This record gives sequence, structure tokens and C-alpha cells, in this order.
Amino acid sequence: MKAITAPRPLPATDPACLNDTTLPDPVPGAQDLLVAVKAVSVNPVDTKVRMRASTGPVVLGYDAMGIVQAVGSGVTLFAPGDAVFYAGALNRPGTNSALHLVDERITGPAPKTLTPGEAAALPLTAITAWEMLFDRLGVAEGEAGVLLVIGGAGGVGSMLIQIARALTGLTVVATASRPASRDWCLAMGAHHVIDHSGDMAAQLAELGLTPRHIASTTQTDRHFATLANVVAPQGRIALIDDPDMTRIDIGLLKRKSVSLHWEFMFTRSMFATPDMIEQHRLLARIAALVDEGRIRSTMTLDMGPITAENLRRAHLHQESGTAIGKTVLTGF
Repeated sequence: MKAITAPRPLPATDPACLNDTTLPDPVPGAQDLLVAVKAVSVNPVDTKVRMRASTGPVVLGYDAMGIVQAVGSGVTLFAPGDAVFYAGALNRPGTNSALHLVDERITGPAPKTLTPGEAAALPLTAITAWEMLFDRLGVAEGEAGVLLVIGGAGGVGSMLIQIARALTGLTVVATASRPASRDWCLAMGAHHVIDHSGDMAAQLAELGLTPRHIASTTQTDRHFATLANVVAPQGRIALIDDPDMTRIDIGLLKRKSVSLHWEFMFTRSMFATPDMIEQHRLLARIAALVDEGRIRSTMTLDMGPITAENLRRAHLHQESGTAIGKTVLTGF
């Protein structure tokens, strides 16, 4: 099968950082689906793993939409011919290959109303946002209150805004520092957008809003003191990035009894937790919300066929710090 590999840690500016190659077709295990990949998208984790590819050629990629070609002996949720979408597992080969194996328990039925690229843009960020909102921050469906999303125009921020608007009564305040990213947050459904490069505490005070729930998707170390200042007593803060922990003073949370949570969407697949199937269920919910017109795809850029050169350009765009929404590649 066709595949793209990262040979060793190399910057995305180096044409050799990703290579077109051919690998043996994979064989499904008991709970695996063998998927013919139709589209993939790029996430920050793709670029991070590329720079850690020190054990030889590694197939990257986590988001995918495709068609089930074969199933393992224990599969009960899907059959050959089914259209699926998913975010894969960090400890297995990635989705940048024509054929890919994925556990059925972390796979969802693809939305019927989206193109392959539009569907591939969703899984990783949707899972992360869902788990961050409901599992880490402890929000209940229908709950009211205030949610602050740091970095609202990114992939996860875009999904957090949409899921919160679709399934809760929260007032959603997103942050953005550029006109284009501000407009994107409002298009995703944010009630208010404030500038994280300015005085966020003053901007929230002007709105008369105190967030009980804060989702930080980027630069948590830079903003942590402010987040501790603006969060409501007994509130919750969740993060997904990899901050410099020497710049985070956890003691700032004590007087308000605020809890800090870390979301990592690969935990369930990495440790084969008993509740792995929750990712199948939440992806099915996301697909239904999309087909009902309540959530939209966050695809903003299709860079063409799945080739090493196109994927390298997508990595460069992801690393630029200016990406809004999601970048996808469609078809081999």
C-alpha cells in the first residue's frame, strides 16, 4: 500500500522530513477495522511526533475518514462498506497510508452530509473538545454558566465553541487576537470574543462575566496567572497544550479551591481503558449533530492529494501559528 513516513526528526522546511513509500497491507486484529483512507487532516500532534521520529520510519497521522474494507473476528459495530471517521491511536501506525487499522471502539460512523475532507477535519478535535468539556470540566448537558475558551479559532477551540452551543446553555467567551480569528470564533457560535493579547480580566469585567469553566488550548503558561485570577471560586480549568511548568504557579488556585485538569484524547486507546467505547459513542453523537445542521466542519483548507510534499506543506502551515480551523488532504 501507499504510505508516507517520517524517517527521523527533521524540520518541515526540509524536503526529506516526509517520504512517499510502499508498505505491506496491514491485517486486522480481533477488534480492528481495515479502512481504505479517503481523507486525513493535520493536527499539532502530527508535527510533534514528526520531530520525535527517532526510532526509524514512522507513519504519522491521526484523523481520517474512509471506507471499511474488512473487519476482525470480534467486530460488532461496523461491516465492510461502512463509511467511518476517527482519530486513531498514538501507539499504532498513523493514518497517512492507503490502508489503516483502527479499533472499532474509537471509531464513529462518518457524517452523511460531509465530503471526506470535511469529515476528516473533525474527529481528533471533536473528541478532545468533548472530553475536555464533559469529562474534565464536568459540564452537564443543558448546564448554564460561563465558559472561557483560550484560543477559540484553533481546531479544538472551534469544536469547543460549537459543542457548548449545541448541547449546553453556557455563555461562551472565546479569545482571539486577529480580526480573522475573531470572525471565525463568532462564526463558530461564540457569544463574545476577547483579545488574549490584552487585559482579559478587564475585558471579562466589562462584559460582567465570571467563568466557572476555562478551557485553555494554547499558551497556558503565558496566561495561567490571569486564568487563576478570573476563574470563579470552586471553578475548573482544563488544558491540552504542553506548557512550561516552571511558569505555572499551581498555588494560585488554592484560595479559590479551583481544580486543574489535563485532557489527552489518546489516553483511552493508549491504556485500553474499560470505557474506550465512549469515543465511538461521542463520535456518533457528533456525526448526528453535523447531519442535523447543529455542528459544521472546521475544514478551512484542502491541500490536495495525500502525498509527502503536500503533507509537508500542511505541516508547515500548522507550525506557522496562523492556522484557523483544520487543514486536510484528500485521496491518494
